[in-house]
Amino acid sequence: MNENQLIEMTERYLNGELSNEEKLHFEKLCQENAAIKSRVEEHLHFTGLIKQYGARVELEKRLNDIHQEIDVHALTEELTVHPSWVVKLWRNHHSKISVAASVAIFAMMVTLYATGYFSKNTPGVTELKREVQSYKNATEKLNHSTNELLHEIKVNGRHLTTPSKFDGTGFALTSTGYLITNYHVVRGADSLYVQNATGDSYHAKLIYSEPMHDIAILKIDDAAFSGLGTIPYTFRKNKSDVGEEVYTIGYPRDDYVYDRGYLSSSTGFNGDTTTYQLSLPVNPGNSGGPLLDSKGNVIGIVNGKQMQNESVSFAIKSSYIFKAVQSVTNDTTANTILLNTSSKNSLAGLSPKQQIKKLNNYVFMVKVY
Repeated sequence: MNENQLIEMTERYLNGELSNEEKLHFEKLCQENAAIKSRVEEHLHFTGLIKQYGARVELEKRLNDIHQEIDVHALTEELTVHPSWVVKLWRNHHSKISVAASVAIFAMMVTLYATGYFSKNTPGVTELKREVQSYKNATEKLNHSTNELLHEIKVNGRHLTTPSKFDGTGFALTSTGYLITNYHVVRGADSLYVQNATGDSYHAKLIYSEPMHDIAILKIDDAAFSGLGTIPYTFRKNKSDVGEEVYTIGYPRDDYVYDRGYLSSSTGFNGDTTTYQLSLPVNPGNSGGPLLDSKGNVIGIVNGKQMQNESVSFAIKSSYIFKAVQSVTNDTTANTILLNTSSKNSLAGLSPKQQIKKLNNYVFMVKVY
């Protein structure tokens, strides 16, 4: 099946135009062929984005129409001088006011969805990016343009003082400033900063994203950044065993937090083969944090937890880190990433306390604006 045939078959499938026999054949094909399944999911995501854009355009048109029909400034003046006009206003314009209220509610729902408040993940699993309370309490910032928002960022000794929209976690792939995090953490970002354990902040840019596997790779591109020391952990490509002790460091709050547990299943939610299930307590803000074994090997990226059970969480398997890095390296020679895959690392044999001291400068808070 060539590319055009696959797109045509996918659209017919999503529109319910296939016969029962064709539908069963197509679903079986998706189950047996991971590449086809991936393309179908990408197409579904793309068409969903188009629908969202169409809804937004229609919303803006309706708001403009309502604004033109109601003279807001005149009504404000009349209500100030004659409070009894409130009753007359409702009688004369209640249908328009109702429509305006409905549109406002719809707009709020669209905003919540677009900012990740409602997870696009499988029901029962929640993403773990952290929505900053101060941003929620200042919704007027949504109306600022990117340039206005960037203008407000004040750096005092490389410490950011402007609150971010979302926070997550990321960790170093190399000493030269390549970092990895979850795609859902940086989705929709206008600007990105990363902050280390001592509070130093650096501007970063998104150089690669893989929504299907919830992976994003960032590059620190700040003149103040002089590089990191030798990465203390190694990246383990082979599969980890159930029962293995694991831990993570992340930013569910402004200070880094250490959590420990064990790998409870070799597959994630509903048998997802791209993730591990963990018995590990995590919270919003932990998304994108490293999952390490007791020997200091990175075996995954924390990306979600089960809503019904606070101690059940999930992590993307490290094999997908290797795939993402290879994709970046293949895309352009300007971004060649070499992971530390040696058999030994500087964390092996250390106590948890000592490991954390070595790790904390390589794990960052990802601040999304």
